[in-house]
Amino acid sequence: MSAKLAKLSQKLADLLGARIQSSRLHLGELTIEVAAADYRDVARTLRDHPELQFAQLIDLSGVDYSTYAGWRGKRFAVALHLTSLHLNCRLRLRTFAEDDHFPVLPTVTDIWNSANWYEREAFDLFGILFEGHEDLRRILTDYGFVGHPFRKDFPVSGYVEMRYDPEKQRVVYQPVTIEPREVTPRIVREENYARG
Repeated sequence: MSAKLAKLSQKLADLLGARIQSSRLHLGELTIEVAAADYRDVARTLRDHPELQFAQLIDLSGVDYSTYAGWRGKRFAVALHLTSLHLNCRLRLRTFAEDDHFPVLPTVTDIWNSANWYEREAFDLFGILFEGHEDLRRILTDYGFVGHPFRKDFPVSGYVEMRYDPEKQRVVYQPVTIEPREVTPRIVREENYARG
């Protein structure tokens, strides 16, 4: 563990105490995990405390752990990647939604403005709702899209397909007509294959 991250880890333990459920240093990155109930309070402390000053939210991403090898915890998480210019370091803050069937977390858009589109993306692709977000709507999929394509249980081919219908002279949606198939790579054993 680098001395800088060890010092930061100790400082976070002192300031946040029992609100940190776990702290992990892996591959030179520090990750702290907090409960959903403490998420906003911890986020505000990370930004506003004079010894921390994590003023930049670099990224916010949704995660679906349902098929993660050996995972037995909650299904949906949100990970925030924060930067402190004051400390010249980065931190990952992770929290899990309490309900796997209807994941809801509070918004942090009033803490970091840059969270706006990231939360919309996590809502669109994972179905994680952000309570208090002023404009939570789809950002990457069509408004009529059914489901959330980054969930692990979403089929690769989706549920519906769209095509242009020349008789109706418009785009129509219909159930998927392609059958799922397994693609097996071709093994080439020719001696001079791909040699100019």
